[in-house]
Amino acid sequence: MVRRSLLFTPGDRPEMLRKAPDSGADAIVFDLEDAVSPGRKDEAREAVRELLSDPGFDPDPEVCVRVNAERSAIERDLEALADADSLRLDSVMLPKATAGADIRELAADLEERGLAYPVLALIENAAGVLAAPEIAGADATDALVFGAEDLSADLGATRTREGTEVLYARERVVLAAAARDCEAIDTLVTDFGDGERLREDAAFSVQLGYDGKLAIHPAQVDPINEAFSPDPDEVEWAERVLEAEREAEEANRGVFEVDGEMIDAPLIAQAERILERASASN
Repeated sequence: MVRRSLLFTPGDRPEMLRKAPDSGADAIVFDLEDAVSPGRKDEAREAVRELLSDPGFDPDPEVCVRVNAERSAIERDLEALADADSLRLDSVMLPKATAGADIRELAADLEERGLAYPVLALIENAAGVLAAPEIAGADATDALVFGAEDLSADLGATRTREGTEVLYARERVVLAAAARDCEAIDTLVTDFGDGERLREDAAFSVQLGYDGKLAIHPAQVDPINEAFSPDPDEVEWAERVLEAEREAEEANRGVFEVDGEMIDAPLIAQAERILERASASN
């Protein structure tokens, strides 16, 4: 499963929910939290449950539901989902995760209701950033998702185009995910009309080591997918590296070079990652 792009869609907009799979996103996230006003939560729960239980709804992308952050609201979210006979659902996103216990508690609630799904843990406050390794280590955690906007509000930081105010947190989240062998999904760009900003930020996400990025508008999906898909030159280099590795093994040589560069284990791992991404992107 590849998660280059994760597109949020408000849970109280049935017409948008049905159109979301056509966006080209690798994962669609039906949102019961921030995108839904407090007075429309029940409508959103009903709309999401109705669509996910529709036998005719079977899209290619991963389907995820973002539940609410408060305990009582989460219970109502899960009860609504559990009322359906069957669900076209692949994962659940937990906002404002602050500790590994939050993931374990949600996983237990899901299992109790017969809804055993992997959890995407959204790290978007100071406590969550500091606990990122613990959160990533919870058994049910399948990915860490970094949320810069809520974090900035929690810190009282001023958001800038450069993003230096959240850089430490952004790096800590991706490091924690890598250490625990789970995926890392980077924060969104709120101005969906600024394509240049999105491309720059997505390229930086790739440099940091993230596996994908959040989107809040269908127009953001293609640029994000492009950023997280290796270009032909990278794929050709990776193929040459792995071919040279095979030849070196056959000749019992411990070291070898490609394009004048000595290749070691980290570069082999990089080549394998590039080809995995390329295969998943096709």
